[in-house]
Amino acid sequence: MHALRADGAVIHYRDEGDRGGLPVVFANSLGSDLRVWDAMVRALPARLRLIRYDKRGHGLSDCPPGPYSIEALADDLAALLDHLEVRRALVVGLSIGGLIAQSLAARRPELVRALVLMDSAAKVGDAVMWNQRIEQVRARGLESLADGLMQRWFSAAFRANRPEEVAIWRNMVCRQTAEGYAGCCAALREADLREAARRLSLPVLAMVGDEDGATPPAVVEATAELIAGARFEIVREAGHIPCVEHPRTCAAMLLSFISEHNLD
Repeated sequence: MHALRADGAVIHYRDEGDRGGLPVVFANSLGSDLRVWDAMVRALPARLRLIRYDKRGHGLSDCPPGPYSIEALADDLAALLDHLEVRRALVVGLSIGGLIAQSLAARRPELVRALVLMDSAAKVGDAVMWNQRIEQVRARGLESLADGLMQRWFSAAFRANRPEEVAIWRNMVCRQTAEGYAGCCAALREADLREAARRLSLPVLAMVGDEDGATPPAVVEATAELIAGARFEIVREAGHIPCVEHPRTCAAMLLSFISEHNLD
């Protein structure tokens, strides 16, 4: 385990693989920690440098009082890359991680060589939805959200055939901090990166599970259409967290994208 201090918060991270290889940075979803990438990372070749971290309020990172902003969350990631002296990384962002990645690319372009937006968009939900989510978390805790999240996170087949795995992901959600979850909900409520997305000029792959109940394929595709040259791919029989359901498929899509753009 490694840690650094960014804007007063201790951020937990892992830095694995070939230090001389293409740096691939993973930013995870709302309610998850860096373990969400475990299976996908195992499917990637040793030649890559694989960097994962827990955003503030999640996992082993500190949980300062919210609300947070997407810009502040992107600044935490920038601080991590500065700390590691990493430039021109391929940033893979899942859900809120995709908005963090877009903000980083817009505001610190020297840090980002390419983006993979996994089950993410430039704008997710609306203020009413996020305010309701914040109120529910503060009043009744993350346990009250967990079953609904599992419905959106995973396909019907995964939930039916792998209930023990669904249970551990549900446990992951419930063991995050309510303050960190609500703080990130506030960041999503305020974030609208559609204009910034139109100005991006770097390779982008947007991918989404076909059964995603949080950012459905049409929402992800709409963001891909804002970005010149972006590629859009669908992961079949997957919900909002395809890197868990189909890690090898996601790894293959990532490697194809790397090859297509000669990134390594």
